[in-house]
Amino acid sequence: MVSCSLVLFMSLPGLALFYSGMVRVTNVLATVAQTFAIACLITLCWLFFGYSLSFGPAEQETSPEGTSIFGDGSRLWLQGLEPTSVHYLAPAIPEYVFCFYQLTFAIITAALICGSFADRMKFMPMCIFMILWHFSVYCPIAHSNWHQNGFLFKAEVKDFAGGNAVHIASGVSGLMSAIVVGNRRGFGKERFEPHNTLLTFMGTCMLWVGWMSFNGGSALAADQRAGGAMLMTQIATATSAVTWSIAEMIYNKTSNPTVLGMVSGAVAGLVCITPGCGFVDPTGAFFTGFFGGPLCFFGAQLKHYMGFDDALDAFGIHAIGGIIGGIAVGFFAKDIYGLGYDEGVYYAGLKEGGTTLGVQIYGIIVCAGWAAFMSYILLIFLDNTIGLRVSAADEDAGLDSSLHGETILPTTKSTNSVEGGTSGAVFELVTGDAL
Repeated sequence: MVSCSLVLFMSLPGLALFYSGMVRVTNVLATVAQTFAIACLITLCWLFFGYSLSFGPAEQETSPEGTSIFGDGSRLWLQGLEPTSVHYLAPAIPEYVFCFYQLTFAIITAALICGSFADRMKFMPMCIFMILWHFSVYCPIAHSNWHQNGFLFKAEVKDFAGGNAVHIASGVSGLMSAIVVGNRRGFGKERFEPHNTLLTFMGTCMLWVGWMSFNGGSALAADQRAGGAMLMTQIATATSAVTWSIAEMIYNKTSNPTVLGMVSGAVAGLVCITPGCGFVDPTGAFFTGFFGGPLCFFGAQLKHYMGFDDALDAFGIHAIGGIIGGIAVGFFAKDIYGLGYDEGVYYAGLKEGGTTLGVQIYGIIVCAGWAAFMSYILLIFLDNTIGLRVSAADEDAGLDSSLHGETILPTTKSTNSVEGGTSGAVFELVTGDAL
């Protein structure tokens, strides 16, 4: 229950603050509204079909044929979910808690996509896309990776807490949305500076703390892997923050590390260690963060060279980081908990470890390919029917006022005269736009 709360805290308010600090001041409310609305919509999707499609059936015995991609209908509208029921994946906790915990993952996965199309997508089409995306992309990838009937699960793809199902799925889908929606006006010609780096810093800190439950809670029991996953997450995150900053300073030819760079590096480390936190030792965690930081930094620069507007680096950090983390498992997986897992190249050698590496690459290709294909189809369909992008006038005015009719900026101007001190001097208090 604590992990459920902290993972939800990662989205509300963590991710909302992380993203809203990086957009322009006229788009702050629209950005937080996306995360908030997604939390509500995905919860309803989870109730209707999502949980059953992702994690049905709950019993461990073989389920009906044809469920290697989707679950069955045994938990539609959460029927059969009772106070005494348990899911075979988490037999030590009530299924109520397991269902809620997995819901928090579904929420943040969809919300991550918003970083790619920030500042330019209509609100209602965004909501429709997220609903369709949840059922057609998230549910099958989650089922395939984590349910015993899933074909990636059977292939022994190692994805402890969501490298494939969360980060690659959201990051690749974000790239598709950036391509279909198109670049922001002025992209490549002007710099889009974060309006409040402090908000992004606070959001990162919330994400970092919550990620301990994101990764540690994925053990689904208070055993050794839970504590180990938390420690490996901390090591990789701290290492990645350092190496990202170093790469940034070298790239920009400066000796001044930026706060935005440090926090971006930390998020990159959190992403990279997610698939392997329950499979690697401290050495593996260190090298995952060591390589993850600079590689994600350069992944975030791809948009400038390839011309796509991944506004808040959802693709550059999450997709690239998820891929790096999945491959790192192929190199550094170690059966430190005595559960019989296949080890990676670093410990088992190229002959035996190569199989583990190959399986990891297979899982990455399948998940990235499915997310790209389905997301592109959905986006093209919506763009050619109801339209995805706001008008040029609305984009210039800002999405806060054009989509939601409100803004965090002062909107009135008034001048008042006030006598100050014993001298009788008059001070002019100016409010509104003049601020």
